[in-house]
Amino acid sequence: MKYVVWALVLLLIMLHQDNWFWSDSTLLFGWAPVTLVYQAGLSLASAVVWFLATRFCWPRLDETPAAAAASGQSH
Repeated sequence: MKYVVWALVLLLIMLHQDNWFWSDSTLLFGWAPVTLVYQAGLSLASAVVWFLATRFCWPRLDETPAAAAASGQSH
């Protein structure tokens, strides 16, 4: 899962370069510029990826170096 999260981070970095929407004056929902909606969606996607990173890639309390040293395990 760690590699999936890294791939999603790289995808978000590529999607953040949204040069194609800056000159588009289309309004979505009758009031929201398309660039604003795109950036809001990108922000929500970033929050989901950050949640996945903390859920699946963050070290657990029992995986910290101090816990390993206390139990006599080496890296």
